[in-house]
Amino acid sequence: MHSAPTKPSAPSRRDLLASLGLAAAAPLVLGAAPRRAPLDQLSPAARGGRTVLLRGASLVLTMDPALGSGPLGAVGDADVLMRDGAIAAVGPALPTPPGARVVEVPGRLVMPGFVDTHNHLWQAAIRGGCTDRDLFGWFRGCTDPLRGRLTPADLHSIVRLAALDAVQSGVTTLLDWVDIFSYDLIESYVRALAGTGLRFTYAMYPPAPDAVLLTKVKRELVDPLPLASFQVATHAARAAESHNRAHWEAAQELGVMLNSHVLERPEQRADDPLGVLADIGAMGPRLLINHAVHLTDAEIAAVAGHDVRAAHCPLSNMRLASGIMPLSDLAGRGVKVGLGLDGGTNDSSDFHALMKAAVGLQRVRTTRAGVFPQVSDVLRMATLGGAEVLGIEDRVGSLTPGKRADVVVVDPAALNFAPRFDWVGQIVFNGRPENVEAVFVDGRALKLGGRLVGVDTRRVVREAEAAATRLRTA
Repeated sequence: MHSAPTKPSAPSRRDLLASLGLAAAAPLVLGAAPRRAPLDQLSPAARGGRTVLLRGASLVLTMDPALGSGPLGAVGDADVLMRDGAIAAVGPALPTPPGARVVEVPGRLVMPGFVDTHNHLWQAAIRGGCTDRDLFGWFRGCTDPLRGRLTPADLHSIVRLAALDAVQSGVTTLLDWVDIFSYDLIESYVRALAGTGLRFTYAMYPPAPDAVLLTKVKRELVDPLPLASFQVATHAARAAESHNRAHWEAAQELGVMLNSHVLERPEQRADDPLGVLADIGAMGPRLLINHAVHLTDAEIAAVAGHDVRAAHCPLSNMRLASGIMPLSDLAGRGVKVGLGLDGGTNDSSDFHALMKAAVGLQRVRTTRAGVFPQVSDVLRMATLGGAEVLGIEDRVGSLTPGKRADVVVVDPAALNFAPRFDWVGQIVFNGRPENVEAVFVDGRALKLGGRLVGVDTRRVVREAEAAATRLRTA
């Protein structure tokens, strides 16, 4: 097969930024977000539309079989046109609209951004911690002692760092499951996410069934943000059934999904989480369950029969010795499953490693190389499949014209990726965050030329380091 194309000489980063009208439009991620800035002005994607033409990609994976060949909608030697934050067209030799900014991408792959269906960004404060612990040891030794020490400023610094790490890995949408309780901390959390330009879902867990706080957070902090959405989070267990019921009722009143951790460890069998969720009437397409490692055959059938959605967190499950999700069994019954980075126990936001682990673990579990997921399956799970899990597949997850322009550009001309053999397989098995050359969310560039746009990464790291040190020594 051919070697990877020689990377053409590229314009300077400043030229790229200027060509996209971004040189003077640095996102509000350079320091703590102004406390009184209107929330709907924080997101870079909220600052007006742009027409951008990605020209000359060697391969575009649209994730739309009707828009290209094969299950991934592959189109060779094609352009991608983004207008006013949406995908306008995909195809060869597209005409350049008047006023469009052109970004040359020869030798690159273009595809939808990754959708992270389960995270806990604040846990970046304890990355690499409690490495010899299982799930319960992680709670006791790392998360529980830290949570009560959080301040709004420190939380903002930590969440900003973790969210930007996700962006540079090619994540354009993420769901954050957050058990942070006071309004000032929640506000700081949401502002940190909004300032990065990511599309995100804030899944809020209230320890008590506080419908007033849930409604206040949704209406005052999340609804004003064009790239944000809301879910109600819960911990399904018999001992908390009354709270679970109240959380489900609140989710119904707010018109959002319910999101619960389920059977991450075998010891949680005693909690009967799926039985509780069934008893409160939550089983259905507006329920998202996380981990789902220790499901019985009957529970898999129930999840499939009610069109419940699931988030798979293979790297975290490995780290915490939780087990291997029966992903191939769930997929065989038609369950919609996405991939999740799962916070501190994923240790980084490397989505390529996540995909590779999702493939490898099922092969280990079954000792069959042909088991689900194959490369095309896991790439779909990472993009359109994740969007289906979150119920936003009508907006993101594929490069179908009319959908929002959440796009990544991958450069395969790198030591870890080249030489060219099978680029689609190499995305999963060879790719790393440094191969992600550009990231667009709603048509706005968050990463260009391999660098985050308008972000002083040294400052982000320095402030997160200081925050983590304060938290550990408080």
